[in-house]
This record gives sequence, C-alpha cells and structure tokens, in this order.
Amino acid sequence: MAQKPHLFLVDGSSYIFRAYHALPPLTRKSDGLPIGAVSGFCNMLWKLMQEGDNGLAGVTPTHMAVIFDAKGKTFRSDIYEQYKAHRPPAPEDLIPQFGLIRDAVRAFNIACIELEGYEADDIIATYSERALEAGADVTIIGSDKDLMQLVRPGVLMVDTMKNKVINEEEVLAKFGVAPDKVVEVQSLAGDSVDNIPGVPGIGIKTAAQLINDYGDLETLLAQADGIKQKKRRENLIEFADQARISKELVYLKRDVPLPLGIDDLVCCDLDGVKIVSFLKTMQFTSLTRRVAEATETEADVVEPCALEIVGWEAPEKAEKAEDADDGLKTPAHLAAKIAADVAALPIDRDAYQTVTTTDELQVWLDEAKRIGHVSVDTETNSLDAMQAKLVGVSLATEPGKACYIPLDHTVGDGDMFGGGRAEGQIAFDDALAMLKSLLEDPTILKIGQNLKYDTLLLSRYDIDLAPFDDTMLLSYALDAGKHGHGMDELSDLWLGHQPIPFKEVAGSGKNQLTFDKIAIDKATAYAAEDADVTLRLWMVLKPRLAADRMTRVYERLERPLLPVLTKMERRGISVDRQILSRLSGTFAQGMAALEEEIHTLAGKPFNIGSPKQLGDILFGEQGLPGGKKTKTGAWSTSAGVLEDLAATGHELPRKVVDWRQLSKLKSTYTDALPTFINPETKRVHTSYSLAATSTGRLSSSDPNLQNIPVRTQEGRKIRTAFVATPGQKLISADYSQIELRVLAHIAGIEQLKKAFEDGQDIHAMTASEMFNVPIEGMDSATRRRAKAINFGIIYGISAFGLANQLGISRTEAKEYIDTYFERFPGIRDYMEETKKQAREHGYVETIFGRKIHYPEINSKNPNMKSFQERAAINAPIQGSAADILRRAMIRMDDALEASKLSAQMLLQVHDELIFEVPEGEVEATIPLVQKIMIDAPMPTLQLSVPLKVDAEAADNWDEAH
Repeated sequence: MAQKPHLFLVDGSSYIFRAYHALPPLTRKSDGLPIGAVSGFCNMLWKLMQEGDNGLAGVTPTHMAVIFDAKGKTFRSDIYEQYKAHRPPAPEDLIPQFGLIRDAVRAFNIACIELEGYEADDIIATYSERALEAGADVTIIGSDKDLMQLVRPGVLMVDTMKNKVINEEEVLAKFGVAPDKVVEVQSLAGDSVDNIPGVPGIGIKTAAQLINDYGDLETLLAQADGIKQKKRRENLIEFADQARISKELVYLKRDVPLPLGIDDLVCCDLDGVKIVSFLKTMQFTSLTRRVAEATETEADVVEPCALEIVGWEAPEKAEKAEDADDGLKTPAHLAAKIAADVAALPIDRDAYQTVTTTDELQVWLDEAKRIGHVSVDTETNSLDAMQAKLVGVSLATEPGKACYIPLDHTVGDGDMFGGGRAEGQIAFDDALAMLKSLLEDPTILKIGQNLKYDTLLLSRYDIDLAPFDDTMLLSYALDAGKHGHGMDELSDLWLGHQPIPFKEVAGSGKNQLTFDKIAIDKATAYAAEDADVTLRLWMVLKPRLAADRMTRVYERLERPLLPVLTKMERRGISVDRQILSRLSGTFAQGMAALEEEIHTLAGKPFNIGSPKQLGDILFGEQGLPGGKKTKTGAWSTSAGVLEDLAATGHELPRKVVDWRQLSKLKSTYTDALPTFINPETKRVHTSYSLAATSTGRLSSSDPNLQNIPVRTQEGRKIRTAFVATPGQKLISADYSQIELRVLAHIAGIEQLKKAFEDGQDIHAMTASEMFNVPIEGMDSATRRRAKAINFGIIYGISAFGLANQLGISRTEAKEYIDTYFERFPGIRDYMEETKKQAREHGYVETIFGRKIHYPEINSKNPNMKSFQERAAINAPIQGSAADILRRAMIRMDDALEASKLSAQMLLQVHDELIFEVPEGEVEATIPLVQKIMIDAPMPTLQLSVPLKVDAEAADNWDEAH
C-alpha cells in the first residue's frame, strides 16, 4: 500500500535560534566566519530526515518545507504599531548565518519558503489547511505556542529538541482549552514577548476559565458587566477593544498566497554531491562523512561550493600570523583563557538590583532576549520542591549584572511570624506571567545550578522551564570523582569567591527564618549573587565540554535526564499507611522478643541501643574475642564486629544483629515513611540526586528508596506498602545481572558471553567452570558460592570479605578467588589494565565515555591507594550499567506516548524501573518497556552480550518484583 502523503513543515526561525543557543560558538578556521547555528541547523535537519532517528516513531515525510520569516514588517504591524516592538535585534554573530542556513535547506533539496508581509506561522497555517484538503497528514516541527491553534486530527506538532509530540491533549494541558479556542485565550492573556497587549490582570489560567465559561471572546465581552470580580470586570470592559486587537494579532491566517503548491514540496531525494559539497564548504567534517555514507557519495572527489556570504568581512585578526597559531585556538586553551578571564572579574553585591515594577522587570526580560541566555535561581520557603512556596526569582544576564524579583515576602522582616505581604513587590500573578514568557521562551537559554529543584517547583506553577544548562551537571560530567558539585564549592574552586552563606541571612537552628521572612535588601544580595555566580560558572564550565570531549556525555546522559526525573518526582508513588502501621507493630513485637533473649544471654538487662553498654557486656563481661577499642576508649560494636562474632558461632551478637535490623526497619521505614506522604497528593515523592555518586548511579533521599533491604523477608515486606492506585497496577522492570553482562562485554570473557547468549544460569555455569561439577543437579550451596564470587569480584572483594560472606576460612576463600581468575583470565587482565589506565590518566571511562576520576589512586597511603584501585575496577562496570539505565529512562516517556500508552514511570531503584499502569494496558506496556530497556545502548553501541529485562505487574511493589 502506498504511504499516505505526509507533509513536514519546519518552523525555520525556531530551528535557527535553538541551533544557535544549543551549541557553543563555532568559527571556521580559514576566515573566522561564525557557523555554530549553521552546524546545529544542518545536524537537526539531517536527523529529522532519517527514519527511526528523528524522534517521530519512524515517520518520514513525503513532502517537506522549511518556512522562514521574511525581512521587514508584516500586516500585523499595520494592525498594532507596537507589535513585536520590544524584540531585540539578532545577535551580531548570527546575522551572517541566516543566508547560509537557507543555502543549507536548498542543498538538502527541501523547499525554502518565506513571503514578504507575512510571518512563517501564517505560511505554516495555510499549508496545513491545503494539505488537509488534499488528504495529507501534517506534522509541524516547532515549539512556538502560537502554532498550537493549528493542532487537530491530521495535524500534530513535534518539538524534536524535547522529542515531544504536541497533540490536542497537550494543548489542552497547556492552555486549558481545546486548540480551536487557543486564540480566544491568547486574546485575553496577551504575550509580553511579542508585545500583544491582551487584558491586564488576566493570565492563561484565568483566560481559559473565562473562555470555558462563556464560549468565546465576543460572548465574554458582551456579558462582562456580569463578572463578579470587580477588577476583572472593569478591565474586561475598559480593554475590550484591546482584546479584539490581540485576537487579530494572534490568529494565524489560512489564506496566504503561497509561492509553491503542495505538489511542489515533494521530497526527499538527496543530491549527494550537492549536499556534500555544501557541508565540505562549511567544514562540517563529521556530518559530511555521515551524509556521504548515507548517500553513497565519494566525499573525497567532491569539491566545496562557492557561496556568497552577504555582509561578512573576515576579522583582521584572522589574517595575522600570530593569531593563526592552532595551539592558541584549541578548545582546551580557549576554555582555560575564559576561566581565567571570568575569575578575574570582581563581584560587587551592591550593584545588584531589586526589581519592584513590571517596567523594570520588562527591561530584564528584553535584555535576556537580546543576549539569548539568562541565569535563573528561585527562592522558596522550603527545601521540599513539592510543597515549597515561590518567594522570589533572581536573574543574571552578564557577570556582575544581576537582580532579584521579590514575589511573596511578608512584612515584619526579621520577625519569625511576619505579617501581610511586604510592599515593593510586583503583583504575584503579573510577575509570574511575565517570568513564564521568559522561562518558556525557546530562543533563550536558561542557566541554573541544580535546576531539577527549580523545574519541579516551577512546574507546580504551570511553568515549563526550557531550554536549559545546569552548572551542577556540567561539573559532574566534567569532574565526577574529583570534587563536589555544589555551587559554593564550585565558586571557591573556579572563581576564588565565597558566596554569602544562607545562615548569614536566615540565621540557624531554631531561630532560622524561611526566605519569605527575610528583609528584601538582604534577600537581594544573597539571591542575585547566586544567579551571578551561576552564570560565571557556566561561562567557565561550558567551554570545557568541547575541550574535555564530554559534550556527548552531558547532552545525552545528563541534561535530558533532568526533566525525566522532575516528572517522576512530581508523580510520586502511593504508600499504604495501614500496611506500614501493621509492620511497625510486628517489628516492635519481634524486637521485644529478641530483647528478652538478649538479656537472658547477657545475664542481665541493659540498653541494647547503647554501644558502650553492649561493648562492656560482649568484651568486658563475657570476654568474647576480637574486641577492639575506638579512639574514645570504648569497645567497637560496629556491624562488621558483630557480624564477625556471629559468624564464629556466638549467639548473643547474632541476636543483637537481628535486633538492630528490625530496629532500623522500624525507625527508618515503617515509622518514618508515613511522615513523607504529601498532604495534597497523598503520595510519597522521593528526590533523586544526579550528581551524588561518581559512577553515574542515581541516589534518592527524603525518603531514600534505594536502600530498602530486600535480602531479608522482613525487609521485603516493606515493599508491600508501595501500592498501585485503584484501577492500576505496578510494573517492575529489572535488568537481569546487567553488571555481569557489562563485565563480559568490557573484558571480553568468552565463557560468560556464551552463557548469556545461550540463556544459561550464569552462576551455575561459573560454579561448573570453577568446581568441575555438572550444571544439572547442582546443589544450591555450590551455586551460592559461585554467585557470591561473581558479584564479589565486580566489587573487588577480598578473601577476608568472601570468607565472611560464605562462612568459610580465608584460605579456602583465597583458593576460590585464585581458581576464578584461572578459569576466567580475561577478568584479571581487565582489572590490571583498568588500574594501569587509572594510575596513568587519573580516571577510567564507561562504555559511553563518562569519565570517573580517582585523584588519589597514586597515593602513598596504601589503604587509600587500594581503595581507589578497587573503586576504579568497578567504576566502568557500574557506571556503564548506570548509563544504560539512564538512556532507557530518557527514551521511555516518549516511547510510551508514541504508543498511546498511559503508563507513568514512578521510581528508579538500582537496575529497576517502577511504573504505574492502567490494568487494561499491562499486556501492551510490558513488552514495550522491555524493548526500550534492552535497546538502550543502541544505536551508539552494540553490546556483545544480550541484555535481559524481567518485568511483572502486581498490586504492590514486592509482588511485582
């Protein structure tokens, strides 16, 4: 069957600005011409045209056009003279790239369309109408909210930068109305970016409510005198004509005189010579190679083409020999120079501005628009992003140029209780509407530190912060393992500056104030400095991505995971209080019984929770062996000491170990988890840390769900309290032995590879290899020994550790380990080679290029050196497994949405993902989830060992697992 015609309409202006802001500035060596936006545009366009690689679930166009805005005024300027009057001119280095980008489109054999007097959106709207009339489907490639009025059956929008499909449901979620009512909402809400006036005091939410109540703008205006709210009623009456003008401005014309018909947009037969010639002219080496291979063009014999670059003159410096020294132009040298220049700029807190009027705020928004980036930080009254109240926002556009916008400070500054709203603040809704236009503007890069908190907070205010760079993640991608990635530490390290400590403005301990009660002048110095420092850190760290070859890690593993985690944290998971209460009672009874046994064995009652009293009993009174004292002179009763004693057959320490385990389960989980249930959502919302571990593994806190014990029956019971809501099921999808599979791939262990390929029991196979016993009929103890060694080897287990784990002598344990290395010599080779690399370079790498640094690996301290070597051996394995899981998580939501499945990813715990799924979609969801997880390494990497994912659905986490 012939493919139904499918027209792709690319919003060229949106593509240009996203390409410009997504990449660091690039210049051609020969003449200094800026080409960063051209490079980004070409790569985005090429990806869009590749079936299976364009984020559109394999959809490819039969017809295609890239639509641009023409120079000069449009008909809207005749309607409203101030339309887009605040728009700043394009960045100076972008201007010479406009023509080159149009040349690129033509080189790709794609229609390049612009029309004097009309905007690109009007052309896109008209082509959409014509295509539907002709029986074709339409996909609009762009993110401009104005285009959302075009969405309907047969017309979708796709934001390829976010891999997000914008359908009717998405439009409803954003505007609160169906696409055909978007124009009505925008007429009321206006748009400060395009200077569309709207009606003062009415934002998107209020506008949607009014349109849903009254049906359309004219009906609303005709009945405005019946609106209950006085100010709203007065504004609707006073600014009725302004609303009507706004509707004319936002409505996209569907009758533009098109220069080309639909049939003229047929694509996409690439002329290999033509496109390769253009790419070679631009010196885009990597893309030239990819396109040449795809089009079977011999790139070596294709000559660059001649291009007329209007308005461009090569800088004089490019002609000077001393400036042509490649050594001074390497990314590393440039990054170092930028870092030195930024660190030399002084920080003056007195220069920061407190923004108190909408006019002042507009100046900052215009400046951000002109520059194309802005540093952003939010101030709140809580560290819990799911419950925090937005108190203020700080911005910085240049080093030293920063401001604070107070939004909800109370009077009685410095008073713990405060009073009403403090004066000198913009009306909250007005400021929020203006900030929303900035924070959602796709042409402005938002820069922040630990932006996951800010994005989650702002999402509760209906603000989708994008696009962004996160300085914490930049630092993490570059220097994992070297140092921490908090702002204060990075500021001291890179800028030689200590920011104002929070306790200096808020106090500490019981008298610590929340931020809404801090005096606004103090808040300005503190908050604006954070934005200023963050901007400077971005200027230092972002150029290092290219210099250290970490761009791919940041762009594919770090940055795209942040919005995924934000969604997961906001979704949370349901926890059954009654189950936890019953478990607390059961654990308390178990502890009481153990306490009685312990006192009997000790010969007297004592406080089991007191390390001093316990130590005196064990080593002072009973004289058990292995006692050692701490620096304070007390006996050590650590878990390791008690485990050692229990392993040698002593009953009292074994009972104490059991008592401690129950005590921890009760205090840390069954008693504590109910306190984390959000009062509004009635769910638990853990917080994930992207930069807490050196290997790329995520950690969670408040509550920590990564460390729920699962090796004991009591620990597993806690997972039964994590439940699906009525009508839903929980799906647990867990990678099977992923780290052993990664080890087999990295170290090239053929026996392990074959076992995984054949679907064998890997632990039984290992036992068979080591102990020369057949797999069939193998007893469980033999398999258990092999399992302990398999996993222990990954973590650099010693004979002492293995002996304790298996309850055998150290001599026997050492023989097991020696035998293991004899049977699998490739593993020892891998370990030695990894240690060598770490000692020479100071870091190891995962299979995806993530660097994990070990700065103390050449330490003269033997304990430190040994620890770092063991960690370095494990890091490529654990880190690669973590990267695989990250890639799966990044792709999951889009894959589910493309398949029209409602499953929501809720939790990530080690190698496991937890989803909540409608009961009727379980059968369709499980295989899709498994496929995404199994295919996660591709297309970047094809593992030499198959991945396996076990997935089950049930009413609670334990049953699903």
